Amino acid sequence: MQKAEVKKEVVHDANIPKVGRDVPAPPQEVFPVSPEVCPYLQPATGTFPLCTRKEVRAEKALVVSIHDVSPATRAGTERILADLKSAGLDRASLLVVPDHHHCGIVSGDPEFSKWLAAACAQGHEAVLHGYFHLRENRRTDGPIKRLITRSYTAGEGEFLDLEKAVARELLERGRSAVEACGVSVSGFIAPAWLLGAEAGQAVREAGFQYTTRIATVSDFVTGAVHSSRSQVWSVRAGWRRTCSLAWNALLFQKTLRHPLTRIGIHPPDWDHPAIRRQILKIADMALAGREAMTYEGWLTRMRVKPRSY
Repeated sequence: MQKAEVKKEVVHDANIPKVGRDVPAPPQEVFPVSPEVCPYLQPATGTFPLCTRKEVRAEKALVVSIHDVSPATRAGTERILADLKSAGLDRASLLVVPDHHHCGIVSGDPEFSKWLAAACAQGHEAVLHGYFHLRENRRTDGPIKRLITRSYTAGEGEFLDLEKAVARELLERGRSAVEACGVSVSGFIAPAWLLGAEAGQAVREAGFQYTTRIATVSDFVTGAVHSSRSQVWSVRAGWRRTCSLAWNALLFQKTLRHPLTRIGIHPPDWDHPAIRRQILKIADMALAGREAMTYEGWLTRMRVKPRSY
């Protein structure tokens, strides 16, 4: 006597082929993409597969960095940190500019120093971020350099082409100024991630443990270079904001399977509601399968754990 066949309903991802004629692909649980993350590129269903939940491992991390932190941007930085905390993110890498646009040394502002020390005591990290965060235009700049220093970044690629001796002097002065606020500094990140060869050598020789570029995180302790492209928004014009929203929605999908997701925030981002909403939504979705860490914390963990990518 034949047994009645029992059929089980299984949800399939159309992109995963069946193992055999009668063996279905495993069920897929997917993360949806909401209009807050990508207001332009939604399919008719409003969601599409990003990453199966079993692919999200506990060792994955999210690093949020806030750029251009200084007395001039402290209020904006506090607002960003408060919103991130409400989203469940309790630590970030704070990229501190020692003398932001020549407006005064950070250690000369007692209130800022006290605030920065308190933030680091709560789990955030202070990172040296240039010195003045400015690069003067030069008559000798060629077309490509003008494009990089005036269009890609509005005259702020300070460490793009510094001589090693000049860079080393600014690095030492900058680290001393930030550490005088009562915090320790182990990393350096150049303004706009533009770090020239001689300046990069100066960073290593000055004893910094790491630096990042827009697509990599370099650990000077182990020599490892970790591939990870940072999400970042450009808000100087309407077309830049529109492109940023679309690009970062796509980039978020691409990096979901990577061990490290990076989000770079600038204080002016918070002046634009659509940008702010997308950043917070992406952070919230990333935290579903990642641990919030600082760059220093993530690299410390990676030094004792094998690379899984």
